[in-house]
Amino acid sequence: MGNEINFSGSGELDNGMSVTVAFQLDQGAGAGVAATADSGKPFDDHSITIASDTFGTLKLSGHGGSSAHSAMATMASGDVWNQTMGVTGMGDAVAGDDSLFYTLPEVMDGVKIDLSMSPGRAAQETHTSYAVTYTGIEGLSLSFGRGDSGAPGAVAEHSAIKGSYAFGPITIGASSHEDDNAGATADVDGTSYSVAYTISEDLSVSYGTDTFDKTGTSVDQEAEGITVSYTAGGMTISASQYEVTGGGYVAGAKSDKWALGASFAF
Repeated sequence: MGNEINFSGSGELDNGMSVTVAFQLDQGAGAGVAATADSGKPFDDHSITIASDTFGTLKLSGHGGSSAHSAMATMASGDVWNQTMGVTGMGDAVAGDDSLFYTLPEVMDGVKIDLSMSPGRAAQETHTSYAVTYTGIEGLSLSFGRGDSGAPGAVAEHSAIKGSYAFGPITIGASSHEDDNAGATADVDGTSYSVAYTISEDLSVSYGTDTFDKTGTSVDQEAEGITVSYTAGGMTISASQYEVTGGGYVAGAKSDKWALGASFAF
C-alpha cells in the first residue's frame, strides 16, 4: 500500500514548448529530519519540466529526482536484491535538491542521451553524470551510464552498462556495474542477469539474479528472485519468491521471502 499521492499538470506555451509541474504529497516526508529542516512538511519530490522537439527536455528537481546514471542503472533483474533482506547494493551518481536533468533532442535514430548536474551543498561538490541508450534495432536495448558522488577527497565514480534483447515471447537481459571508491572504502562490482517468458497475453514469468563482489571480502552477496504475473479484466495479480545468500558480505547469512501484489486499472 502506498502512502503518497502524486500530482502533475502540464500545458503548451505559444512558442510550442510544453511545461509540466509535478509534486508529491507524502505521509512520511520530513520524518526524522531536524526541526530546522523539513520535519513535518507534507511535500516531498517536486519538479518542473520544459520540453520541445528542438531544444530537448530540461527538468529542474527542487527535491528528489534522479541523475542520468541512476535513471538507467537499475540492474537487469529489476533489482531483485532490493527486498530489505540485508543486501548492500551499488552506489549511484547523486542528484539531490535543485538538480538538473537534460535530455538532448534526437541526435540520430535510436540514440538517446541524458545529462545531469547536482549542485554542491555543505561539504559536497558539484556532481555530473551522463547516460547513452541505443534502441535502433528492434527488440534490442543497450545503455551505458557514468557519474560521481561524494565529498571532495572522497569522490566515488559509478558506471553501469546494460543490455536486453527480446525475441518472440522471451526477453533476456544482462548488466555490469562498478563503484570505484576513493580513500579507504572498498570498490564494488555487480553483475545481473534476467530472463522473462510471456506464456500468453495474460500470463508471464520472470527470473533474475544479482551478485555483488566487494574488494577485501571473501564472501559475495547473491540474490535471486522469480515472479509470476497474471492479468485479467484490468486486474494484475503477481507472486514472487526471493532468496539471498551472503547478505552484508557475511559468511553463512541466508534469508528468503515471498510477496504478493495486486494492481487495478480503471
